[in-house]
Amino acid sequence: MKSGFIASAVLLSLSLSGYAVADEDCSDPVSDWQPRETLRQQVQQQFGWSVQRIKVDDGCYEIRGLDRKGNAIEASYSPASLHLRKLEIRFKDDGDAGDYLTHPVTE
Repeated sequence: MKSGFIASAVLLSLSLSGYAVADEDCSDPVSDWQPRETLRQQVQQQFGWSVQRIKVDDGCYEIRGLDRKGNAIEASYSPASLHLRKLEIRFKDDGDAGDYLTHPVTE
């Protein structure tokens, strides 16, 4: 139960970091957007994610898929810079947020 709370706190801080006033929509001009395939390759190489779909939602790229341990992920990216804006992970019952933390969790 503790790891679920910690994971939620980490994800919340990731989604809020760098945003004084968070805006859910992306406003990148379509002419500046990078191809979806570039984003797919980036997350597969960087995180080992298995991407099931990439769609546009509120002007952002939204990825749905699985991380390398089979946990369901949903992530939102800016389509021009391909910077992560939001990350949600639905951990399995035996899931561990340790892969997503920069510092190890000790109890």
